[in-house]
Amino acid sequence: MGAGVMKGGGGGRRRRGSRGKSAVMAEINVTPMVDVMLVLLIIFMVAAPLLTVGVPLELPKTAAKAIPTEQETPLTVSLQADGTISIQETPVAPEALIGKLTEVAKQRQDDKIFLRADGSIPYEKVVQVMGALNNGGFSNITLVTDGGGPSLGSGAPATDGNGG
Repeated sequence: MGAGVMKGGGGGRRRRGSRGKSAVMAEINVTPMVDVMLVLLIIFMVAAPLLTVGVPLELPKTAAKAIPTEQETPLTVSLQADGTISIQETPVAPEALIGKLTEVAKQRQDDKIFLRADGSIPYEKVVQVMGALNNGGFSNITLVTDGGGPSLGSGAPATDGNGG
């Protein structure tokens, strides 16, 4: 990579026995390697935020801990506030959801699926989509939420929905 040859001499005087011989320089030039590594670092820093699923949602907050990552790319179904259902980033009609999921389930090893539902969606709609996921061949359904929200044991006053 960086081995070079130094010519003996320079200045007119020569040592005895070194006529015409060249000494090998045993230093490695690491500057090009550092330059390449810095460029790769910048590319990965710019590209990493773009790898997340891009359907914008207002996820509900919870105090649950994050799930450890797995080897296979997770399959994500998103339910938007307007009722649009998407597999990864592709919108799917509600009546075609089970058929698409059945096709996808045949190609995957894992039956794990992530359900991202907007916080304003009624619970009944979320449960209907969960039933469709199950009918499509995915029995390991994980609900995706944002961290930092309230927990049941946080001492926050409970309400019954009527303001009291």
